[in-house]
Amino acid sequence: MPIPIAPILGIFADNVRQRGSVLPLSKRTATGWARGLDLPRGGETVLYTGHMYQMVPAIEAMSSQLALLENSFLTRFFGLGRLVNKLVSLSFFMSLVASPKKARRSNQVLRDIVGLLRDAGIEFGYLYEDEFYAGPLLYDNGLDEAFGRHARRVAAHLKKLGVRRLITVDPHTTKMFRRAYPHFVKDFDIEVQNYLEVLAEKHPKAVAPVNGEVVVHDSCVYARYENIAEQPRELLRAAGLAVREPKLAAKSTHCCGGPIESLFPSEAHRISGNRVDQLEAEGKNVVTMCPFCWVNLGKAAGNRLVINDIASTLAACRRKASAGR
Repeated sequence: MPIPIAPILGIFADNVRQRGSVLPLSKRTATGWARGLDLPRGGETVLYTGHMYQMVPAIEAMSSQLALLENSFLTRFFGLGRLVNKLVSLSFFMSLVASPKKARRSNQVLRDIVGLLRDAGIEFGYLYEDEFYAGPLLYDNGLDEAFGRHARRVAAHLKKLGVRRLITVDPHTTKMFRRAYPHFVKDFDIEVQNYLEVLAEKHPKAVAPVNGEVVVHDSCVYARYENIAEQPRELLRAAGLAVREPKLAAKSTHCCGGPIESLFPSEAHRISGNRVDQLEAEGKNVVTMCPFCWVNLGKAAGNRLVINDIASTLAACRRKASAGR
């Protein structure tokens, strides 16, 4: 029996309404990445994570479990699971099934983004436990009523905190605030820029080549909806890397298989496997720009490819260049 869609989407909507996020992350899990960075609390300009990278380990663990249950008789009990989820927060369970190693890697991506922005002279704060999930899984799956309610709640919260500008870190959160919120929230006027755009606007000077090359995998959302395709390439070249293009790139990029991995695990794995084949034809070192892409392509690639987030790749190049001076 296939994974029943209604209970899964119901759990997502219930979690957002009751706990502020599709996956009930603890405050420690959501904000722990910033520990020791001395980021100012709040301010008019804030770095907004939307909990996306923090959810990566839990999403990967959840999709793996769902793949095992696909076509199992146990799927008939998913409705009961939604009832349990309404009554009991599963944040503790999520912390148990998520890989600590993957959590450290996800947290490091966010820390690398902070380092890159600071090196570029950008000043910003962070909302810590006052930051909410932006709602992309609700919006992308057609849960308009739940999304609209959540978007208005988040927008009112940001206004109350005096936030005027968001620097986002992933494509889905960027799209929500730039494209979706203005349609669901009256007079939504917060400026939204993605960190890759912010960095590219500084036109970083090219450093000495690091004798490396990367294959770029574009996020569908970045390239097709947000016109973020040349900026990451400019940043990679400025960091000293040669950029290789796979078959299907920029606005014609191939899907990574997400975020349908929660509903159709087998199909998501097939799609990501096709993309891995395309990337491998151009090289072994792949750069992604989205937490969903990072998870799905990494699972499909296994040991065939080295897949890193662009923030960590740029940060590593900068460290290497600094060490060589």
